[in-house]
Order: sequence, then C-alpha cells, then structure tokens
Amino acid sequence: MTQLEDAKKGIITEEMKAIAKMENISEEKITRRISEGTVVIPKNINRNTKSYGIGEGLTTKVNANIGSSSKVEDINVEIEKAKIAVEYGADAVMDLSTGPKLNEFREKILEAINVPIGTVPIYEAGVKAFNRDGSVNNMTEEDIFKAIENQAKEGIDFMTLHCGINKDLVYKLKDSDRTMGIVSRGGTFLYSWILENKLENPLFENYDYILEIAKEHDVTLSLGDGLRPGCLSDATDIAQVQELVTLGTLVKKAREFDVQVMVEGPGHVPLDQVASNMKIQKTICKGAPFYVLGPIVTDLAPGYDHITSAIGGAVAAASGADFLCYVTPAEHLGLPSVDDVKEGVIASKIAAQAGDVALGLDSAWAKEKEMAAARENFDWDKQFELSFNRQKAKEYRNRCHIEDDKMCSMCGEYCSIRIAKENRQ
Repeated sequence: MTQLEDAKKGIITEEMKAIAKMENISEEKITRRISEGTVVIPKNINRNTKSYGIGEGLTTKVNANIGSSSKVEDINVEIEKAKIAVEYGADAVMDLSTGPKLNEFREKILEAINVPIGTVPIYEAGVKAFNRDGSVNNMTEEDIFKAIENQAKEGIDFMTLHCGINKDLVYKLKDSDRTMGIVSRGGTFLYSWILENKLENPLFENYDYILEIAKEHDVTLSLGDGLRPGCLSDATDIAQVQELVTLGTLVKKAREFDVQVMVEGPGHVPLDQVASNMKIQKTICKGAPFYVLGPIVTDLAPGYDHITSAIGGAVAAASGADFLCYVTPAEHLGLPSVDDVKEGVIASKIAAQAGDVALGLDSAWAKEKEMAAARENFDWDKQFELSFNRQKAKEYRNRCHIEDDKMCSMCGEYCSIRIAKENRQ
C-alpha cells in the first residue's frame, strides 16, 4: 500500500513515526496530513532510504539537481556532487542526466546516497528517441511509459511529470506574446512533440495509467510546471495559471487514487509576486505540497543566481512553499561544478531556515537561540557547529590569528558584547 492509502486507514507506518520524531510533532498529526494530501513522503517501496516529510507544518526541505549533459559526462563527478549536496544539507537529489549513459548514471546515484531521489522520465524518452531517430519529436508513447515504469521499478522516489500541458494550452501559448516561450526542458519536449505530431500529450491523456504505476511502487508524483515563466516579464501570466488549474484537477484525481502528489512552481518571479504565487497554488491545488525552483527574483545576476534564488526562496518558504529546488551560481551559464553544488545547497538551506523562522517553527527558532547564546558566550566551536558551512566560518575566524577567545578582528578589544559583559560583571 502507499503511504497515502495507509494514512487514510489510520495506519501509522514506520516512515510516519520517523518523520514525526524528526519534526517533533505527533504521529497522529502527520498521519492526518498525509491522509489529506498536504504532506507527502517520497519513498519508493523498492528502495530502502531515509524518509523525509514534505508539506504543511514541516520544516522546509531542499532539493539539489545533478546529472550529466550531452556535452559533459563524468559519473565520478556527478556522484561527488550528489554526496557533497547531501553533506551540506540537501534533503533530496534529482538526477537530470541527458548524456548517453544516463541509465548507468541513475543506477550509480541510487547506490551512492541515502536520501529521496527524483527524476524527469521524459528526458530518458527524449534522449532515446533522439539517439534512435534524430529527433525528440519521434518519441513514442511506449518510450515515455517504459521510462516511467522502469524508473519506478528501480526505486525512484519522486518523478517530475508534465501532465498539465495539453493541446489546448500548447496552441494558446503558440499564439501568445510571451517573451521567452517555454524554458522547461521537459515542457519543451512535449510542446514540440504535440505540435509536430498533432496529438494530445500522452502524460495528460493517459494519466490513469501513470497513477497505476505510481500506486504500485508508491512513487510520489511531482506534477511539473512545463509552462513556468523563464523571465520576470512572463511571471504569473495566463499560460502559467491555466496549467496550474489543470494540475489542481490532477492533484484531486491522484489523491482519490491513493497516489501521493506534489506540485512544481516557478521559476522567475518578481519579489512582490512570490507570496501571491504561493497562495494561488495552495488554493487551486487544495494544499498540495509546493515545490519551487528558487524563485529567482531578478534576471540580472548570472553567476550569482544562488543568491537571487535564496532571496526568492526565503519569501516563498515563509509564504507556503514546502520544498525548495536549489539554484547554483552556474544557472543559465553551464553545468555546475562540485563547488557550485555546495554553494547552491547552502544558499537554499539559508532560505529554508529564514522561511521556517518566519513561520515560527520551534525547531528553527531553537537553532537561532543556540547561536545567540554561543555568540554571547564567545563559544566559537558551537558557532561553527551551527553554521551551514562550518569550515568557511572557521577560516574567517582564524585568518587574522587572534589569540584572545573573547574577541574577533573586527572590533578587537572594543567588542560590544565583551564590554557589556564586563560592565554587568
């Protein structure tokens, strides 16, 4: 049975117990939220991995994307990226490989890390068609559903599936005045396929079959935002919202079928629209967990998009987003390095913590209070322990070789904390 099916029957699974303990909330509350669909546990029955809960009332989770491209393919580097992402706090990893050895990459990554792993099966189907027939448009329905089924059997915990794109939306978008059209790779595959073949999106038309596969393996569906905006001027437009309305109906159907489901969101969004985007999704999709990329709040920062996305991510998390997909400094420029992955994860973890503090989560505030006490007491080791990047914090502390533990090189003997403590004593 799926976690959702168990929860509806009042069965508290081992995964629910573990998450209740991790999040410091009651098992009954976790079970009820899973039964309502506002919390999901991405955990395939074919894979034994650490369980995380994503959704209402839980700490904001962070995902890291890795994977090969057709131009760069090095399995050892991608495994190192996966491991470094988990080391620095990623709660999940998505393998977005599109290189010739993408199946081998997925197998190795499944073995290498112990967190939920997600994929975008349409990539495998598209790459297979391109290598076989020279065009993504030559994908067959068999290519698509074979990829989904095989990956479910392998143990993939959650899958991005662009089920909300249909012929009607594609033709409307074709005639729209969008600045950048479609920027979702999976969305573009399907957009192009629909226009070329003049057929309905197989993921939309055969949604019931997808639900059957997902239910058999307890794969969490991550309904992809194939029409997400790729620049600020396209944000919150008709195409984006119309797709979201379709996804809302698909969420309802998945829940009725006892399949766990979350919804993906933008993308590039002006800061003043981030909170409203979160509220729109939560309303249309009946509280389904919301998984957002960034959001990126300015398009003018190539090389610094981990910062632009952390700004948007903090506001998103404080406004209802449950799952942040990191953005690295290499976004829009090239395949990220290992260090880019680390910086991207840290930036998103900062955003998640800021959002959780704003929401008043006890676990988030407990860490903030620990850090305040550590600073008050000049407890440098505790400060390092609580830091998102303890090594970097140590390096900054030690580079001026200050021997006195009761000061740093910024204020020296004029440290406000030190003076105030001496006056109190």
